[in-house]
Amino acid sequence: MKRGTITLRALAFALILLGCGPPGGGESGQALSTGTPSVEVTATPTEVSLPQVEGPVENADVSNAQLVALGEILYQQYCASCHGAELEGQPNWKIRDENGYLPAPPHDETGHTWHHPDEQLFEITKIGTEAFVGMGYRSTMIGFGDQLDDTEIWAVLAYIKSQWPPRIQRAQPK
Repeated sequence: MKRGTITLRALAFALILLGCGPPGGGESGQALSTGTPSVEVTATPTEVSLPQVEGPVENADVSNAQLVALGEILYQQYCASCHGAELEGQPNWKIRDENGYLPAPPHDETGHTWHHPDEQLFEITKIGTEAFVGMGYRSTMIGFGDQLDDTEIWAVLAYIKSQWPPRIQRAQPK
């Protein structure tokens, strides 16, 4: 047996003994005190292995399966809370709320995302709608340039576009 295995087994045995206490409760038949030592076990999450994308990425290429797969993971992590897990957007997305903001639009074919060219969608995602539009335009869409690199932004856009029917992909302005 390797030394690490022996040490691990000895530690486990010691922890079992600490948790169990003396046989029959406390000493002389008394109940165990409430101050019995306990062991707290915490688990650390394992990192998700993200799909690797080959070479430089300069567009939302829906034919790049690695890019689309990465985009799906990132979309669910960064975008789905507002735009919906199925790209459905928020209800009444065309009607401003009481504070003057529009709800998050859908990114499926029922929305207007496909009406914009990739470069524009990239900039909006990177710097946010307010910064992109300027002139005091108000939006809750923040920029993700501090959280996602350019390849990751292109990946999210590739995933979104991959969910559109072919006729909508063809209709998107270039």
